[in-house]
Amino acid sequence: MAGKKRRKNRPAPAQQAVPVRRGNEQVRYVQPGRPASYPGAGQAYEQPVAQEGKKRKPRHFYDYSLLFIIIFLTVFGLVMIYSASSYTAQLSSKYNGNSAYFMQRQAMIAAIGFFIMLVISKLDYHLLAKVAVPSYALSYALMIAVSLVGRAVNGKRRWLGVGPFSFQPTEFAKIALIIMLASYITVKGDKINQWKYMRNVTFMTLPIAGLVAANNLSSGIILVGIGFVMLFVACKIKWPFYSLAALAMGILAGAGPIGKALMQIKLLQPYQYRRIEAWLNPELDPEGKSFQVLQGLYAIGSGGLFGQGLGQSIQKLGFLPESQNDMIFAIICEELGLFGAISIILVFLFMIFRFMVIANNAPDLFGALLVVGVMGHIAIQVVLNIAVVTNTIPNTGITLPFISYGGTSVLFIMMEMGIVLSVSNRIRLEK
Repeated sequence: MAGKKRRKNRPAPAQQAVPVRRGNEQVRYVQPGRPASYPGAGQAYEQPVAQEGKKRKPRHFYDYSLLFIIIFLTVFGLVMIYSASSYTAQLSSKYNGNSAYFMQRQAMIAAIGFFIMLVISKLDYHLLAKVAVPSYALSYALMIAVSLVGRAVNGKRRWLGVGPFSFQPTEFAKIALIIMLASYITVKGDKINQWKYMRNVTFMTLPIAGLVAANNLSSGIILVGIGFVMLFVACKIKWPFYSLAALAMGILAGAGPIGKALMQIKLLQPYQYRRIEAWLNPELDPEGKSFQVLQGLYAIGSGGLFGQGLGQSIQKLGFLPESQNDMIFAIICEELGLFGAISIILVFLFMIFRFMVIANNAPDLFGALLVVGVMGHIAIQVVLNIAVVTNTIPNTGITLPFISYGGTSVLFIMMEMGIVLSVSNRIRLEK
């Protein structure tokens, strides 16, 4: 047509790729006019990009390092229990000549405790706050019951029978106190730094500790220590705790005259004071109250640097009473030497370190305080047991956690480990 310029056939401009998304899949860039599913669409033009609007999904943390330590200490304890008790069990008709009697019983209880620990570790630890007051009240009822109708062993009422089973209520009291103090301090928050609320924590701790100490001095000391550690961590004011620690050291230094005075006013039982005497002067009664202490020291001394060898202890051959219980650390020193003893102490220190890591990263104050309470319990009990075996403090009859023979102790310690693992399982880590 006239007046109209003829348009030349120019090539169409290159069309830019446009983004296409299907559901939650990554963005793919395809050419317009072509289906997003055509062959090669996800090759030449596919570019991975961050998904818009999608939040990172947090994953839960589970402290497998702590779990490994628990398993290691439990298995090591079974080995040492067999080594320490096989001779006496084989010679005793009470155990039908079964050299593995104590190890088998401990293994059965440890297996039950391990299962309970795993179950508790998968539960929400916040449920414990609902049973804080009832469990605390129940601990009083159990301690009163054991004082009235408890089974006496060596003149001390520590066991309470329930049908064919028996247990030590003092172990339950430790868990109950930890839960109660953690719940109370969490509710009060920053108010816990006021003297009024610090005093309330003290009043929650001392009565149950005194009731326990009447028949089990070592457990009473542990309960006081648990309250001390939890309050120390929760409070910003530190000088009262340092003062109390200095006072405790002074009491330990003057244990002789102080113990005699307490016995005269009926605050200390005669058997408890005799333990103090045996501690201060073990050589004065080598065949009596000091016998166990001296035999334990002989075992430690004969172990040397690397020990006599596993199963080669001499003191366990009827010389060292309760070698599988309170004095098992002496057998460890004799058979594995200073090297083995320090190795076990380092394992416990690593366990304490894991407790600190979990408490520091706990989702809330309640969880952190639960872990701190368990940490205080384990640390104090380990220190007391080793101090007793080395005659650093008077003999208080306390077991070494996870290693010494003792059904009730192992069962409740496994429950405490379940609580700690439950707190660790609620720690969230970003991917």
